[in-house]
Parts: sequence; C-alpha cells; structure tokens
Amino acid sequence: MKLLISAIGRAKQGPERTLFETYTKRLPWSLDLREIDDRKTANLPDGKDREAQALLETVPNGAFVITLDEKGKDLTSVELAKRLSDWTTQGYNPISFLIGGARGHGEAVRKRADFNLSIGKMTWPHMLVRAMLAEQLYRAWSIDTGHPYHRV
Repeated sequence: MKLLISAIGRAKQGPERTLFETYTKRLPWSLDLREIDDRKTANLPDGKDREAQALLETVPNGAFVITLDEKGKDLTSVELAKRLSDWTTQGYNPISFLIGGARGHGEAVRKRADFNLSIGKMTWPHMLVRAMLAEQLYRAWSIDTGHPYHRV
C-alpha cells in the first residue's frame, strides 16, 4: 500500500518529528510526507484557499483522499484498520491524508475528499497530528496482520 500525508506547515526537528519518524520506520507500507510552507499564506485573507490548492496539488491522480477534520467521522483503531483494508481491496492506491492549516481545510479540499476522518473532538497541534496519524497507520497495519502491537 502507498500512503501520502500532505500537511500545511513544516515540522522542525523535535519530539513530534521524532515520534512521527519512529512510527513511519516501523510501517512496512510506503509512506511519503509532503509539507507545505504556510508562512506566506497564514495571514492572507485567501490563505485557506491557497493552502487548499497547495494540498490538492500534492494528491496523485486516482488517489483516495482522506481529510483530517474535527467534523469528520470518529473511528476506533479497529474500524480504521478495516476501512484501510477495504479501500485497498477496492483498488484505491495511493491513499492520501490531508492535514490543513490552523484555519482548517478550504472548500476545494472538502469537495475533493472521499472521506473525512476525525482524531477526536479536541484541537491538536498540527505537528502532533502527523505523529498521531503515523501511529494509527502502524496500529492499523498491526491489526490487519495480527501483529501483537495492538492488544485487544
């Protein structure tokens, strides 16, 4: 399976980046991270739309697009593993995860999304969301393969 995470903002070296890298190294699936610099758009009136366009430009043709959005569907780890398995069985490859900026996703991203995923109702730092998503992808793989990392 090929996975892509596209995110607004660039993660500096630090604990969030280290945690992200820890889980991506464990993951046997191909995972690519594309970070979009938001320093030029953060304070512009149309910044959210510009960020949306930049995110969409990273999405490969034919990709299944999942937005991380507080208004998205709240899944358990087992449910996410099942959905990922189903989507790959249906031939979706790659699967692209889009993480918006501080103002959320622009309308163009919302329209393009095939699925909206929530990682909870609380607001999380965008740099930490990458690490949390990487961990859940590793957990999904472990559930799907019967690896003991995920304990029931």
